[in-house]
Amino acid sequence: MNYTTDVGQRGLETEETAQLIASDKVEGTAVYDRNGNHLGQVHHLMIDKHTGQIAYAVMSFGGFLGIGENFYPLPWKVLNYGPNLGGYIVDLDRNRLDKAPSFESDNMPDWSDRRYTGRIDEYWLPPI
Repeated sequence: MNYTTDVGQRGLETEETAQLIASDKVEGTAVYDRNGNHLGQVHHLMIDKHTGQIAYAVMSFGGFLGIGENFYPLPWKVLNYGPNLGGYIVDLDRNRLDKAPSFESDNMPDWSDRRYTGRIDEYWLPPI
């Protein structure tokens, strides 16, 4: 059975609707702080295999041509799409971002370590 879909000539409407967007269109989208200042861009998404929900958007920041870039995993829940900016808005300031859990491309985290993802969630999400 073939489960692939070829978007081909069908155009934008097959990659984005009012409610849905293809993951490759999210990657590279700008991320702004609450004042509209550019912070970085979505580098990639981390999707929960069991629920199918996006768990984290990994934002890239700094560096030049991929060198010296830092990555900040942000729980998907903290991003809001701002149509006027054409990007995602997070309610934070630069000081909070500087203290947030991050990693460099040569020091990738162990995403299966629940302590690691727990630190991310604890930092960004209010206790329930």
